[in-house]
Amino acid sequence: QEQFVESGGGLVQPGGSLRLSCVASGFTVDYLAIGWFRQAPGKEREGIACSSSSGAKYYSDSVKGRFTVFRDRARNTGYLQMTSLKPEDTAVYYCATGCGLDSHWILPSRWGQGTQVTVSS
Repeated sequence: QEQFVESGGGLVQPGGSLRLSCVASGFTVDYLAIGWFRQAPGKEREGIACSSSSGAKYYSDSVKGRFTVFRDRARNTGYLQMTSLKPEDTAVYYCATGCGLDSHWILPSRWGQGTQVTVSS
């Protein structure tokens, strides 16, 4: 089965940092975009960042300047480095192949199981 396995979520104080990992299982990410999404309680899932297979990176306005996407091809893994976290960043975070930004859309698939990020003092 082709899917991502996610890890790295947790509880962090406002202003803190977390790094989420997304390990691809059953496929290689070399030629695929990796997208990051989140869903806060009572809200729809939104795309927040993605990295293309060529290395281009795209971010939503809500995370630009604070979050960074990168990948390790040898580990077949994508990462989302989150800094300067705010309470409004609290959500379940998902990765998938594709990209879910209005400015850059590639149909998402191969979803990870999601990981909870809670930003609270």
